[in-house]
Amino acid sequence: MMMWSNFFLQEENRRRGAAARQRARGQPKAQMTPEREGKIKLALLLTSVGATLAVLAVGTEFWVELNTYRDNGSAVCDAAHLGLWKMCTKRLWQADVPADRDTCGPAELPGEANCTYFKFFTTGENAHIFQRTTKKEVNQAAAVIAVLGLAVMALGCLCVIMVLSKGAEFLLRVGAVCFGLSGLLVLVSLEVFRHSVRALMQRVSPEPPAAPALTYEYSWSLGCGVGAGLVLMLGGGCFLLLTLPPGPWSPLCPKWGQRAP
Repeated sequence: MMMWSNFFLQEENRRRGAAARQRARGQPKAQMTPEREGKIKLALLLTSVGATLAVLAVGTEFWVELNTYRDNGSAVCDAAHLGLWKMCTKRLWQADVPADRDTCGPAELPGEANCTYFKFFTTGENAHIFQRTTKKEVNQAAAVIAVLGLAVMALGCLCVIMVLSKGAEFLLRVGAVCFGLSGLLVLVSLEVFRHSVRALMQRVSPEPPAAPALTYEYSWSLGCGVGAGLVLMLGGGCFLLLTLPPGPWSPLCPKWGQRAP
């Protein structure tokens, strides 16, 4: 925290010193051009799409679906879906399941649902799904990394808003780093969650009744997370490009560099 506070203080002192020198020379204060402001707003719109997808992914419980097989000699079959915070088990009518599926599902079908929140962060208990036990340390790590990614993303949004409202352009680079880091954290959270699913499938309880055969498939919430991570990293790259001086790009964009006499 001391490092960040010293950085902001040095940047603010440098900006004030530059403004004071401009006033002493009788020069007007530099203002952000409408073209540059439009580019920043366009990049902010891109990152807002990624932010929406990230919040949707973290807040929903359709990361993975667990499906039992249909050939159980009953008119109903069991399925489940879970996310970072909650799991839901469902009892579906076999008549509602598509005929081309060997397993129960999809989880969006109407049926008798029973949803409970995980107790990883409260009592520290593992969850039990279809005679299988979660590995709470891996699930906790996935949830913490996802929340950390959302926090860094919010900090990036605040930096860009300060750039547009207060003209503090030195925060644009900080916002770019925040957005890129948040996208990376979201993707890391997805990978950690994948490991938690594999651990769940392997941790079969030896106690009766026997654990049913299961298959799993990743669902739309995880797809939203993948899209969010990629869009946030792309938005961070766009902001980072806007912080670069025009000199290195002058061969590619002559109108940005010095025109030859």
